[in-house]
Amino acid sequence: MNTNLSLSQLGWRAFFQQQLTLNDLEHTLIARIITYHRDHFVVQSEQGCHKVLVNSDHPPLTVGDWILVTQHNEHWLFTRLLERLTLLSRKSAGSKLSEQLIGANIDTLFIVSSHNQDFNLSRFERYLALAYQSECLPVVVLTKRDQCAEPEQHIAQLTALDNHLTVLSVNALERGSVEQLMPWCGKGQTLAFVGSSGVGKSSLVNSLCEQQLSDTGAIREDDSKGRHTTTHRALHVLNVGALLLDTPGIRELQLSDCQQGVELTFNDISELAQQCRFADCSHQLEPGCQVLAALQKGLLTQRRITNYQKLLKEQQRNTQSLAQLRSQDRSLGRFYRNVQADMRNLKGR
Repeated sequence: MNTNLSLSQLGWRAFFQQQLTLNDLEHTLIARIITYHRDHFVVQSEQGCHKVLVNSDHPPLTVGDWILVTQHNEHWLFTRLLERLTLLSRKSAGSKLSEQLIGANIDTLFIVSSHNQDFNLSRFERYLALAYQSECLPVVVLTKRDQCAEPEQHIAQLTALDNHLTVLSVNALERGSVEQLMPWCGKGQTLAFVGSSGVGKSSLVNSLCEQQLSDTGAIREDDSKGRHTTTHRALHVLNVGALLLDTPGIRELQLSDCQQGVELTFNDISELAQQCRFADCSHQLEPGCQVLAALQKGLLTQRRITNYQKLLKEQQRNTQSLAQLRSQDRSLGRFYRNVQADMRNLKGR
């Protein structure tokens, strides 16, 4: 990353400025996290890049966060996390009970898929729920246009989900085609790309930046899927001035704390559900169900109704599981502190 960048070029806004005190301005340095690893992260300030070691006392942090740091001898230390404008997060993949932060303070979320076997409406709805919950602006980018005989069919299916949704169809290897993304790439704007591995996300990033920021991997011909080519999250400054958050491909996206995002993604079903005769209508056999009436009239598809119910149940289940885990962690922390206090009292006798 260029070391000669102002705060505004890094995405600084009045929203963050209002969180600072006079003491912060006098004694700390404002910086943004640009890469995050297991044992350290790198921040960018107006004075350049600095390495900060990860500490167990830190709050959960991610790429894109604005933080305050101080220098002690030759080391830079974390001081405070500023409140975020937006936050992308998910439940960790598999059975692990934890929340994984994807990126913070993102303005536009590019949801990347391809015109091949990866195209899946239910997956798009999952990503849209993530975007709406975080309050990022979602823009769908369909890659591999040159390999699809009728790309307009995919575009029509997506705009049928939401007629306000922006859908772009590109060839990620052609700079001219990728220029369709430029309206969202203004100076200081932060962009994020999410999507499965092998959809051309890294190629898209490289074409947009006009330089090799990410390695690219070949597609497996048997299932049109690819290998992971990005191994960690990183924030890059594009030549046009926008900041781009490059993330590893997401094979599994489990939602948590995402009810509002799901309701906004399926606002057509949500509005109909409010008109059902019963407040707890399951939209299966109940009389007076407006969702079933819309299905019978051909205004809704069974796939969309099923996915709506699936995502609502999933986010509720994951939210409850994570809440229980946090409660257990707090109880265990109190137990440890009480034991330590008892040990100190015994030593003092």
